[in-house]
Amino acid sequence: MTQDLTSTRQAILQGLTSPAEQMRISLASAHGPANAHTFIRIDDESARQQAARPGIGNAPLAGLSVSIKDLFDVQGQVTAAGSKVLASAAPASADAPAVARLRAAGGALIGRTNMVEFAFSGVGCNPHWGTPAAWDGRYQQPLAGKAGAKARIPGGSSSGGAVSVATGAAFVGLGSDTGGSIRIPAALNGIVGFKSTAARVPAVGALPLSTTLDTVCAMTRSVRDAITVHEILAQRLVTRSASSLKAWRLAVVTTSMLDGLEPAVMTAFERSLRKLREAGAEIEEISLSEIADLGKIQSTGGFSAAESFAWHRSLLDRGAQQYDPRVRARIERGRNMSAWEYIELQSARQAWISAVTKRLARFDAVLSPTLPITGVEIDQVAPGTERDDEFFRVNALLLRNTSVVNMLDGCAISLPCHQPDELPMGLMLWHAADHDEAVLNTALLAEQALQ
Repeated sequence: MTQDLTSTRQAILQGLTSPAEQMRISLASAHGPANAHTFIRIDDESARQQAARPGIGNAPLAGLSVSIKDLFDVQGQVTAAGSKVLASAAPASADAPAVARLRAAGGALIGRTNMVEFAFSGVGCNPHWGTPAAWDGRYQQPLAGKAGAKARIPGGSSSGGAVSVATGAAFVGLGSDTGGSIRIPAALNGIVGFKSTAARVPAVGALPLSTTLDTVCAMTRSVRDAITVHEILAQRLVTRSASSLKAWRLAVVTTSMLDGLEPAVMTAFERSLRKLREAGAEIEEISLSEIADLGKIQSTGGFSAAESFAWHRSLLDRGAQQYDPRVRARIERGRNMSAWEYIELQSARQAWISAVTKRLARFDAVLSPTLPITGVEIDQVAPGTERDDEFFRVNALLLRNTSVVNMLDGCAISLPCHQPDELPMGLMLWHAADHDEAVLNTALLAEQALQ
């Protein structure tokens, strides 16, 4: 298993390695075949210089490599969000707050990672920069490594960030999550992805998809790393609990989230629940009928289409032909949403949040499969109109469970829960807004039980 940030920092403090040596390893991985299409830009010399700063090993991120999704402003660099239409935009005049906080904590920015254009898909394909192949970060196996196997989707929209963390090119992958864009690629690459309560981290300096749903967050190799990075991004400490799993009240939601699970996912999920119960957890199955109401609530169009169209309208008028057609089609859905429909959507969401939050009040965390399916082969959904139906089918499945948490304005974490001979899969722990500490503390214990 690739070492996580916490253990590597400890080794640096003990004099067993150095930030410069770790950066050499990270850059070698970034330029290696496993990271084909992972990066849009790699900043070799700058990363080496950041890792060589005096005393950097004592910082929380210890001069270790951090990748930045192409969605975020980095001073002096163009923020193109995986697109061609913004490739000639003016460079950013300052770091986004999230980037600045990681840099101030000792992170060495290794480069900008590939992503779904404008973050509008959970699949991970990009027709401009190519699609990085998913990687099993726990067992060091490329998912096209077996005889006859083909490369599988990395998940999106933070596709390159997930692959950079799983392969060892980065210890932290800064990304965003609007409907699952951190947790989906984390699950498909066998790593950890934590979506905090949206208000915890400023989204300034990140190109928006949905100003209502966007969350700035990160992917890591362990839950303890996720806590460290969240503390940096949110600028607040997470109180660690000394309680065992017996002290936490856990629920499994049966409505929708368990429907039509791929057999391998069902096996992994049931095995995960069994391991948690063996570790002392008490888990109660509950229905949450409110989830079934989401389709009706969003029937006139969702936030992402309406809010992204508002941002892209003039850009589409000038350069629509430069967009990924699949992304453009989803943005264009917002063109016909009326003001009253948007206002009603906001009102309906707030009522829905209130109802769901009350239903979950007696639990500390909820357990669900992160995704109902494993990663499909890239060839099945690669850009091309003849594959559009399959692409949108897979995209809807990937977003189904994770997007519930975004509508809830909640927090969630995806943990790897697969065995060595299985494709990567994720166990999602989640709750309503401001339950971040409970979710993270429960995830620490769950991670131990699953391992």
